[in-house]
Amino acid sequence: MMTNNTLTKNDLKKVRWRWYFLGEAAWNYEKMQGLGYCYSMMPVLKKLYPEKEDMKKALQTQLQFFNTHQEFAELILGIDCALEEQDGINALPTVSSVKTALMGPLASIGDTLFGVIANTIFFSIGAYMALEGNPIGIILYLIWGAVRTFLRGRFIMLGYREGTKIITTMGEKMNRLTAAAGVLGITVVGALVPSVISARVPFVFTSGEVSLELQGVLNQVMPSLIPVALVALLYWMLGKKGMSSFKAILFVMALGIVLSVLGILG
Repeated sequence: MMTNNTLTKNDLKKVRWRWYFLGEAAWNYEKMQGLGYCYSMMPVLKKLYPEKEDMKKALQTQLQFFNTHQEFAELILGIDCALEEQDGINALPTVSSVKTALMGPLASIGDTLFGVIANTIFFSIGAYMALEGNPIGIILYLIWGAVRTFLRGRFIMLGYREGTKIITTMGEKMNRLTAAAGVLGITVVGALVPSVISARVPFVFTSGEVSLELQGVLNQVMPSLIPVALVALLYWMLGKKGMSSFKAILFVMALGIVLSVLGILG
C-alpha cells in the first residue's frame, strides 16, 4: 500500500534525536546498530504505514543488520525517509539496498574524518594549549562536540532533501576532503611532536679548551631528531602483535629512567 502522507521537519527531527541519543544504546553483535536504526525510524514508520501488515514489512526491513559511522548514518536516515515518503511500501527493497550499499563507504569516510583525524587534531591542540596554561585547551573538545551535534542535524536534512543524488554528486568531493583532512592531521601531529616531547642528549665532548655539545650537532642534522625518533619507535612498536598502548607507556617510562641514569638522555 502506498501512502500520501507527507513528512514534516518535525518528523525528521524526531528521527534525528532518537538516533542521536539511542542509536548506539541497543547495539548488539547480531544486528549492531540495526535495532537503534529501527527505533529511530519509528515516528516515520507510524505515520507512513497505518496498516498493520505494511508496518510489519517495514519493521522487517528496518531491523536488518546495520552499522556505520554515527554522523554519516543520518545521511542514510534522511535518504530512507525520502524514499519511503515517495514510494511507501514499494520503496522497502530500495531502502534495504541503499542501507547495505552506503553503510560501508560512509563508515570509512566518517571514521576517518570524525573518529581519527578530527579527534587527533582537536585532542592534540587542546592538550598542548592546556599544557601552556590556556583554559581553552580544556574545553576545545567540548566545542568540537557542539559542532558535531550541529552538523548531525544538517546531515539528516541533506540526505532527505537530496536523496540518493548526494552520493553520486558528492562522492568525489568527499574523497578529496578526506585526503586533505588526512594531510592536515599528519601536519598537526608532526608539528606538535617537538613541542610536547622533551628529550635531548646532554653529552658534551671536551678536548682541551674545545667543547662540543652532541645535541647541537644533532640539531644541525635535524632539529628535534630525538623526539621524532622516539615517536617513530613507538609507532613501530604499536604495529606489532601483542603490543598495547599501556605496554608502550611502560616501555617509555622504563626507557626514560634507564637512559637518564646512564646520562644518554636528559
